[in-house]
Amino acid sequence: MISKDRMPLAVGIAFVAFTTQFGGGFASGAQLYQYFINYGLWGIFMPIVAQLLLSLFFWYGLRYAFRNHTYDYRSFSNHFYGKLSPVFSNLYEIVYLMLIFLAPAVAFATGGATLNTLTGIPYWLCTLIIGIFIFLVAMFGTAIVRKCASTLSVIIIIGLLVVLVPNIIAQWDSICSSFGQLASGLVPVASKESGSLGSALWSAIVYALFQLASIGLMYQHVEPLSEEKQVTRSMIYMFVVNTATIMLSIIGMLAVAFNDGLAEASVPMLLFVNSGVGAKVLTPIISILIILGSVSTGVNMIAGIVTRVVRQLEKKESKDAARTKRMKRSTLASLLFTLLAFAIAQFGLLPLVKVGYSYLGYATLIAVGIPFIVHFILHLIRKRA
Repeated sequence: MISKDRMPLAVGIAFVAFTTQFGGGFASGAQLYQYFINYGLWGIFMPIVAQLLLSLFFWYGLRYAFRNHTYDYRSFSNHFYGKLSPVFSNLYEIVYLMLIFLAPAVAFATGGATLNTLTGIPYWLCTLIIGIFIFLVAMFGTAIVRKCASTLSVIIIIGLLVVLVPNIIAQWDSICSSFGQLASGLVPVASKESGSLGSALWSAIVYALFQLASIGLMYQHVEPLSEEKQVTRSMIYMFVVNTATIMLSIIGMLAVAFNDGLAEASVPMLLFVNSGVGAKVLTPIISILIILGSVSTGVNMIAGIVTRVVRQLEKKESKDAARTKRMKRSTLASLLFTLLAFAIAQFGLLPLVKVGYSYLGYATLIAVGIPFIVHFILHLIRKRA
């Protein structure tokens, strides 16, 4: 039986993972085409593979963090990599900094541009509004971030259902037609990829690797757990929620996979909504979802680096002294990293994001993916010896 006091923690961790993955790129539909639908029929089913890989890696890392009381990514890396920590801890530090500078800046840019389109407020002011919200939430620590993630997740999931379900029903014929064309070997009009199993599988792996870079911000959330089973439950919830959400979104996006306007559409989800029903009502809703997705990603990323910085500063202090200075340090760290992301967003990083994310995925493979696999294999060998 799962007691009432434990269920919210496991669900909360799953929702943090959901809001971290559900950013502006996901909400806009662009990410779904880039990594999955563009690869033809095989790509339609690859999100299940990507989410399974991501959940397994997250589970292995969070379980290790819980067992060894390593609640920030630097403490985790130093303990996990052992003698190789001078190399791999610093390598992951670089990976995480890449993530911190890329993801929140893109969140600012995407959310700011969407808010600008929705309200007409100047772009810089839109990014400032988003930055203030991210700063305030990240400043108050892990518990607030988890509660915020849970609330945002519920809002986002309900919003997606409101947008997707009626339009999937209204455009079912188009969805079936697209599926048939994919089954015959065709790829979407905007795709430059092949529809082979190998290319679709590799794209899913790259997607999982990029998302895996964010594992460092998750370690802090296992600290309040009381038993290891909660880690497993949270990852099961994560897999179910993320897979259901991404598959439902992909089914909807199939409606415009062979639409001539897809090649010029920067926000495929808006093309989908405008091709279906209730565009006047649903366009503002999907715009708000894009903003919420951007904000949730920014909050989670910045909260992770704040926890790492504050814990580092507290290492040589007594508990009382650390507790006294914690709020001030959290505020200053949150302000610093929020301002950095805000400043980068003003340059418009979106054209560079694809290149940056690719390098981030490859760096994560070296710093996290391969070491996790090797660690797991060595652990099995030691158990059998």
